[in-house]
Amino acid sequence: MMTPQPDAMKIMVIDDSSTIRRSAEIFLSQAGYQVVLAEDGFDALAKIVEHAPALIFCDILMPRLDGYQTCALIKKSAKFHATPVLMLSSKDGLFDRARGAMVGSAAYLTKPFSKDSLLAAVREHTGTGAPTHI
Repeated sequence: MMTPQPDAMKIMVIDDSSTIRRSAEIFLSQAGYQVVLAEDGFDALAKIVEHAPALIFCDILMPRLDGYQTCALIKKSAKFHATPVLMLSSKDGLFDRARGAMVGSAAYLTKPFSKDSLLAAVREHTGTGAPTHI
């Protein structure tokens, strides 16, 4: 597995499923991104300040603080309101998409996601191509 460069873009993945966190971490780090993992909204809010990710993937169904609440709190933050938050959900419902958009999410990705769909979402919402390593 490639080690991301120290100046590589940071991407946060918030999901209570260790399987989803691990898959996302593998896909993103292989593409050269730095990955910050969080188990739930509270964990994420503690880490976001320290790491200031360029993009956040956020699961919807989580204990304590769900994805909608987490996204809304990130969007209310003066420092992070412009950070794209992409919702992750195993349900592909219109209601979930609408509710995600209402709290400020930039997009919606259905789980299980493929490496291609995850990386395409990163490129689309950060305005960058994949990092290049010589």
